[in-house]
Amino acid sequence: MRKIIAELFISLDGVVEAPDQWHFPYYNEEMGAAVGATLGTVDTILLGRKTYDSFAGAWPEREAGGGEDAPFAKLLGDARKIVASNQPLEFTWRNSELLSGDLVEAVTALKNEPGDGPIAMSGSVSIVRQLLAAGLLDELHLMVHPIAVRKGMRLFDEDETPIPLKLLSSQTFETGVLNLFYAPADQAAETGYDDVKTHLS
Repeated sequence: MRKIIAELFISLDGVVEAPDQWHFPYYNEEMGAAVGATLGTVDTILLGRKTYDSFAGAWPEREAGGGEDAPFAKLLGDARKIVASNQPLEFTWRNSELLSGDLVEAVTALKNEPGDGPIAMSGSVSIVRQLLAAGLLDELHLMVHPIAVRKGMRLFDEDETPIPLKLLSSQTFETGVLNLFYAPADQAAETGYDDVKTHLS
């Protein structure tokens, strides 16, 4: 079964909306390498419609422009891009297709398709939330920026069900960005103060 890995830029206060408005001061070679290690190495990318529209509105033009980011733009263009949307779409970016039907069922089928490499996600917060809740997301890569944006959509909305995660790895960039890799974890056992007070010095 293929893994699904989601990568997100996120602020210290949990905002993931419109990172183009706050994350560029922290973008350096380390972050570029980290993004390239995920999006630049996969053959399949799963996107929500809004993220796809943003990508399709920028990367084909950058590839055609032949600038410094053209090689990365070509990698994105060559990858299979699967777009989760409840409405029909007309695609102008090559190798793009619609993920139709129930999201959980369709992504489960996608994970069971032949292939060894992971399926990457970027942005697409509503899809990330749904896949986390359904147990279909294998890794969550968060680049935590040292800024409190204080407005905008946050990664985790309010709900009664906690989502436990385990830390797989961490890296600190020179800019202060934390590159954190998480995977889903089992629900923690019920624990109270009496269970942990022996750890106090």
